[in-house]
Parts: sequence; structure tokens; C-alpha cells
Amino acid sequence: MSSTMAKSRPKHLNLLQIRLPVPGIVSILHRVSGVILFLMLPLMLWLLQSSLSSPEAFAGFQAFMGNPLVKLVLLGLFWGYVHHLLAGVRHLFLDLHIGSELETARASGMVVLAGGIILTLLLGVRLW
Repeated sequence: MSSTMAKSRPKHLNLLQIRLPVPGIVSILHRVSGVILFLMLPLMLWLLQSSLSSPEAFAGFQAFMGNPLVKLVLLGLFWGYVHHLLAGVRHLFLDLHIGSELETARASGMVVLAGGIILTLLLGVRLW
């Protein structure tokens, strides 16, 4: 390896200065949303189980869900679910070599991002 090639490489990789393309952002958010959904699954199952145990527990569950902070967390989880679903379908098409051209991949990435936000906002209006 020549010494000029080694000198032209960056000394520090600053992840905050790297500009990812839209498909890269969608892919990273797909992974992050999957991890968050997986980690929140036991809590959501416990809440469901406790709400079904008795009428008093269901009343407590309704009071808990009425908290604005809990509603905000639920909106975040819903966004994670919708984004993970849309990005997963997009990845399935990419695995079939459908939409893997640069412009189509960028457009489908924007559709996934916009679709997740729009569906979350629609649910947020309905939930609040």
C-alpha cells in the first residue's frame, strides 16, 4: 500500500457529519423500530393481560391510558410499528429486485417515511 493512500484516509470518522441517503435512513429506522418493538413487547403483553383480568383492572388500565405521556409513548410505538411494516414490505420488494434502481429506491424510501408519519398523525388525531 502506498503512503499517499494511507494519508488521504480520514483520521476520525464523525458519524454526525455523514449524510445518509433516504434509503439508508429508512433502513436504519427499520432496524431501530424493530428493536424498540421487540423490547416493548413484554410490557404491552402485560398491560393486555392485566386489563383482561377483571373489570376493576380494566378501569385502572383505562385511567393509565388516559395519561397524555402514555398516549405519546403509544404514538411512538405506533409509528415504530407502521414504519417497520412499511419498510419491511419495501425490503421484500428490494429482495425481489423490484424498485432497486436508484431513483425508485429513493422514492420508495420517501413513501415509507411519509406514510409512517401520516398514518401516525391520523391515529394521533383519533387517539387524542
